[in-house]
Amino acid sequence: MSSTASGKNGTWRNWGGNVSACPAREVAPASVEELSAAVRQAAEDGLTVKAVGSGHSFTSIAATDGVLIRPQLLTGIRKIDREAMTVTVEAGTPLKRLNMALAREGLSLTNMGDIMEQTVSGATSTGTHGTGRDSASIAAQIKGLELVTADGSVLTCSEKENPDVFAAARIGLGALGIVTAITFAVEPIFLLTAREEPMPFDRVLADFDELWAENEHFEFYWFPHTGSTNTKRNNRSAGPEKPVGQIAGWFEDEFLSNGVFQVAQWVGRAAPATVPTIAQISSKALSARTYTDIPYKVFTSPRRVRFVEMEYAVPREALAETLRELKTMVDRSGLRISFPVEVRTAPADDIALSTASGRDSAYVAVHMFRGTPYQAYFTAAERIFTAHEGRPHWGKVHTRDAEYFSGVYPRFGEFTALRDRLDPDRRFQNDYLRRVLGA
Repeated sequence: MSSTASGKNGTWRNWGGNVSACPAREVAPASVEELSAAVRQAAEDGLTVKAVGSGHSFTSIAATDGVLIRPQLLTGIRKIDREAMTVTVEAGTPLKRLNMALAREGLSLTNMGDIMEQTVSGATSTGTHGTGRDSASIAAQIKGLELVTADGSVLTCSEKENPDVFAAARIGLGALGIVTAITFAVEPIFLLTAREEPMPFDRVLADFDELWAENEHFEFYWFPHTGSTNTKRNNRSAGPEKPVGQIAGWFEDEFLSNGVFQVAQWVGRAAPATVPTIAQISSKALSARTYTDIPYKVFTSPRRVRFVEMEYAVPREALAETLRELKTMVDRSGLRISFPVEVRTAPADDIALSTASGRDSAYVAVHMFRGTPYQAYFTAAERIFTAHEGRPHWGKVHTRDAEYFSGVYPRFGEFTALRDRLDPDRRFQNDYLRRVLGA
């Protein structure tokens, strides 16, 4: 069963509905050997190759008119090593299945993003992250990788084995090869206490450094057209477990966050003038709540309202200024923005094309309801983000190219040189990679 968004007549579509492609053929390999053979066959036929995950990227990073590799048969846990505290998992495994399987084994990832529909390789290859003061993106928790390179050979890498490949391939954009298995660092399962509460926009910005320093995981949502935010602090807890009650959970996570929100989006799309009023009501509908549960139940939540998203990482110290500029822009623009702006952080890491590579980062994500014109808002937001040397999420809407990236990523040349070595004939090329990495 494939969770990948797709359409009729061999057309592949992404989850957000804004990207489609017509591959020459599709292959669902059941083993690494079959995948290697598919790559070699593509080379013989003069076709490019791309692997897709669950289609959760808003960019055309996985689109191809060549051979489309679907990973749904490459799933499951290969090995749990309790001495090394690692788990090796097949690349097509959805994060949800990994999280649930680890929990049954009394284990957990240290940090994760806020949805878990993606495959492990799709999420890591595009730099998916949550929020954390000390703990970084999902890719930063990788201890080893196995990938099929352009000539069909299987390459394994870690800090000790092929370290130059390891430094880049953890967030490889699908440009260096097709990831077939990932080894993650895990730890004994723990409890997190989440504290969600509304807070005025100006106060969050004034106290941001403190809120960041005092919490292991801090994030907030700002509602455009209002001076309100909803904050969330997640910290480790000795317990006891106090999950969100089923009825309260359904009301807050399904009814308010997905059901009412969906209706509000429909109303806003039909009558944009109502958006500021809806925003005022939505921002006040959320009340404070505290709950304690295992990590994936606290970090992640369902996202059933479809949207299109742009997200940029700016240096953490530039966050307050970036957000004030964004608020001023929205207030002056006449735009009607019905989706909250999401703000998270990550510590600097050592992955060549990680959005947090070499610098402590803050993430600002802007969203628009699927089917509403997003270009004006995203263009204006992107102008603000790039003025702060922002780095866009590889799987979200942006207009940047290789020339821009060579300026904001100190190790950009290291990545492209490795790509020249591993994929000289550009077997894994597509339009998106041509734009962001250069020809």
